Amino acid sequence: MDRAQKVILTSMCQISNGDEILVLYKVSKNYSGVTFPGGHVEENEIITDAVVREVYEETGLHIKNPVMRGIYDWINEDGTRYFVFLYSANEFFGELKSSEEGDVKWIKKDRFLHEKLAQGMDTVFKIINCEYISECFYNKLTQKEIIK
Repeated sequence: MDRAQKVILTSMCQISNGDEILVLYKVSKNYSGVTFPGGHVEENEIITDAVVREVYEETGLHIKNPVMRGIYDWINEDGTRYFVFLYSANEFFGELKSSEEGDVKWIKKDRFLHEKLAQGMDTVFKIINCEYISECFYNKLTQKEIIK
C-alpha cells in the first residue's frame, strides 16, 4: 500500500507584547481577514526558521525563541494534507512595518476574537493560548474540528 501523500507545510506566530498581540490584516483572493504573520516552509527549511523568516518578511520584526504551541491541519479537496505549525513569541526586536501581505497592528489580546477573523483563526487562537490543546484537524467533508 502506498502511504505517500502530498503535504504543504506552513507556520504562523502569535507575537505578544504585554497585553497586546500583533495581528495581520490580510487581504488576498484566497485568504483574508485578521490573522497572525506566517507562511510557507521552503524546501529543506527548518520549520522554526521558516516562522522567524516569515514574521520578519511580513512585519519587520525579528522574533527570538519562538515556542511551538500546536498544529492545525486539514486535507484539501485535491487530497493534499495542509499543516500549519503554530508558534508564540514574546521576544523580538526591529521596526514594525506592514508588507504586501497586509497591514500589521498591535491590538489588545482580549479583543482578538471580536475582529473580522480569517477562516480558522478562532481555532488557531484557541490552540496557541490553551495549555491542553496541541492539535486540531479540520474535516472539510463534515465541517467539524477534531481537537486533541
